[in-house]
This record gives sequence, C-alpha cells and structure tokens, in this order.
Amino acid sequence: MARVRLHLSWAGRRLLLGLGQTAAVVLFVFLLTEALPGDAAVAFAGDQPDPERIARIREAMGLDRPAPERLLEWATGLLHGDLGTSVVTGRPVTGYLAAGLGPTLLLAAATLALLVPASVGLGVLAARREGSPLDRTVSAVTLTVHAIPEFAFGVLLAAVFGLWLGWLPPTAVGTDPFSDPAVLVLPVLVLMSRPVCTISRLVRAGMIDAMASPYAAQARRYGLSDSRVRWAHALPNALAPATQQLARTCDWLLSGVIVVEALFALPGLGTVLIEAVAARDVPVVQGMAVVFGVVTVLVNLVADLVTRRFAPRSEVAA
Repeated sequence: MARVRLHLSWAGRRLLLGLGQTAAVVLFVFLLTEALPGDAAVAFAGDQPDPERIARIREAMGLDRPAPERLLEWATGLLHGDLGTSVVTGRPVTGYLAAGLGPTLLLAAATLALLVPASVGLGVLAARREGSPLDRTVSAVTLTVHAIPEFAFGVLLAAVFGLWLGWLPPTAVGTDPFSDPAVLVLPVLVLMSRPVCTISRLVRAGMIDAMASPYAAQARRYGLSDSRVRWAHALPNALAPATQQLARTCDWLLSGVIVVEALFALPGLGTVLIEAVAARDVPVVQGMAVVFGVVTVLVNLVADLVTRRFAPRSEVAA
C-alpha cells in the first residue's frame, strides 16, 4: 500500500510538472511570435500599403491591443479548444489541424509500429551474438545509416526506388495516403532510419548488461531457461533507457515529419505549417507550435511513467 501511495504521489508531481511545461510552451510560443521582426499587418497589406488598410488589418489581427491582453485572450481560447483564426483565409486553425492530422497520424503510427519491434529485435539479436560477425555487421550498418541526414537519405531512396527502379511512388502528389499506402513506404523508411539505429544500440547494451547481472544468474540457478530469462527478466530492464530514447525520438519525429512531408509532398501537418510560415499566417503557426509542444510534453510524461514501471528504482525526472 505504501508503495502504491508513493507511486501515485510521484505520478501527481510528474503530472503537475507536465501542466507547468504546457503553460511554459504556450507562453514561449506567444513571446517568440511577438519577437518576430517586422510588422505582420504591413506584410499583409501588400507592396504599397495604405495606412488605413494597415490599421484595419492591425485591428482584425488584434495587434492594436496590448500584448498581455492578447496573451490572456489567446490562452483562454486554448483552454476552450479555440486555437485562433487564420488571417489569410479566415478559417479556424482547428480546421487546418483536422485537414492535416489524418496523414500525419497515419505516417507517425506506421513509423512507430515498425520502429519498436525492429529496434528491439535488432538489439536483442545483436546482444545474443555479442562479438560475432553478425553483431559487428549490425553495429557498422546502424552507425553508417545514422550518419546520413534524413533529407539526403530521403532523396537517395526516392531516386533509387522511385525513379530508377520504379518500385515505389517517389512522391505523394495527387495521391491519397489512405487509399494508396505505397506512398508511405519511403517516408516511413526515412523516419525510421536514424531512430532504429539509436534505440537498437541501447537495447543491445541494456540486454548485455542485464544478462550478465546477478539477478539473471540467480534466475538460471532456479532452473529458468535462457529464453525465459532473456524475455521475461532481462528485456524489461533493458527497455527502460530505450523507452526514454523513444520519447526523444517522438520529439524528433515532430520535426522529421515536417521535413519528410515537404520532401514527399504528403498533405499533413508539416505541409500545413510550411505553407503557414510562407504566408506569414501567425495564428496558424502559433496553433501548430502549441499542438507540437503539448504533444512533446505528453509523450515525455508517458515515457517517464513507462520507464518507472519497467525500472521502479531508476531515477526519473519528477
């Protein structure tokens, strides 16, 4: 009972920290957009801005009011699910989210669904054959792939498998990812390329340490098979650091999705964000930045909870 109360107390502190981080993300996004050089109203007014037109635009964008008042109004709207309104089209920012969320979620889900088993499988396989040619080959390949920037790797894959061999679509132009999943193969491979290298090496190192630990030796003395020791006892402890790395990978995926969606012309949130930046649509940029920031906080919160479940005695930020 005392252990349960301690875990709930830790979870409560971690949840409060997550709420504080979310509030900090909202404040930081607002201050960052406020610090952008130039006047958004002048930019929207065109090449030969009319002072009256600029004044109307500033009023429509709320730029004629003090910054603290605008921050309070914006934060209040966020609490009610209102991310603002595009100054270019007049559409709610949530509409942009709804339009781009499906392809992005599909891409992220496919990446994670393949990343986790591939990373764990490679790590366990290399650990079982420690020092063998297979282990050295896996290490060499993962190091090589990790050194290639995802943008360059994406261009290489598109050129080889899309243009030269013609096995896969090089881009998603004019194609719906839901009706033609083949357009997701190359983007998923690009997004997986670097994380699978890092996580598999962490799993390998964790498995080697766990299999050489005293509790693994004690389990063998009790008559448990190597397979049972490996999967039921060693792997959960080896996954604790890998889970934290997976959370950081999800953070990286947020930026990687933007690059990959732009490279393969996928109509997701990354493409929406790039178009909003090009059009200087500040409310859309602010809304997207808040969503990405909140997702990052939630992912790290879940990773801390999972890590504490795998390794209760490990020190996890609270």
